[in-house]
Amino acid sequence: MNDANASDAVERRVDGCLIRIRGLFPTLRPSEQKVAQYILDNPSEVITLPVTDLARKSGVSDATVVKFCQRLGYSGYQHLKITLAAELASFPTPIYGEIVPGDELPVVKAKIFNMNKKSLDDTMRMVDDRELERAVEALLQAPRIHLYGVGASGLVALDAEHKLLRIGLDCHAFPDPHTAMSMASVLQRGDVAIGLSHSGATRDTVESLETARGAGATTICITNVMASPISKVADIKLYTSVEESDYRSGAMGSRIAQLSIIDVLFVGVAQRRFEETMEHLQKTRAAVRSKRIPT
Repeated sequence: MNDANASDAVERRVDGCLIRIRGLFPTLRPSEQKVAQYILDNPSEVITLPVTDLARKSGVSDATVVKFCQRLGYSGYQHLKITLAAELASFPTPIYGEIVPGDELPVVKAKIFNMNKKSLDDTMRMVDDRELERAVEALLQAPRIHLYGVGASGLVALDAEHKLLRIGLDCHAFPDPHTAMSMASVLQRGDVAIGLSHSGATRDTVESLETARGAGATTICITNVMASPISKVADIKLYTSVEESDYRSGAMGSRIAQLSIIDVLFVGVAQRRFEETMEHLQKTRAAVRSKRIPT
């Protein structure tokens, strides 16, 4: 299966209409983004609207609405409405609201915790179990594991490095782009490289993952955007589903979702090499026991 078909297959497995729209939003044409934004802002209204009314409210043509639906993998507007109605009935979307300067701290706390829970729920529905299984199998067989990411994604890469090193895997995170590119070039067939990028378009991360793939490594991406540049250079695609606001831009919900996927991969690997995992964990715990202050 080529990259385009593989990407399409993953997109078709996403059940949530709103999740699918958010995941593909950055890759849509400007006119299609108008339709997408109206649906995201008014999902309950849209399930009652004829195609002509949605087109008028979005400021586009009827044909654009139909093409938008097909771009998402639906046969047409009616198919999208049926799927959206089922999603709203099964997973009603609470109104959490944006954080505004005048919010009291208890309100900020409630909004952040609720949006974080929503990010995890949406990501759990978005990430594909078959892709997770492929990722775990690749990690189990890998002589070396590299992780690439910058900014908040780089912190997640370092967390993954710590977890996997503790159970005896040869794993290294490279938040510095130059080092990442250099080390990616010396990977070999069977090695695994994981690129983390919320936008899927972080140049340094994409180029490092592409270099690793060219060297023969199996590549995995963890990103929020389907059909993004990083997904095109990844053999295995793990998608998050996170809405970021001005206060939460890029470093809050996305980080929590990425960390959760890393945790799933870590536990998946640990389960399949249980005895080795427990042996390494016992050794590492013993090694730092003296660092604890007696109580």
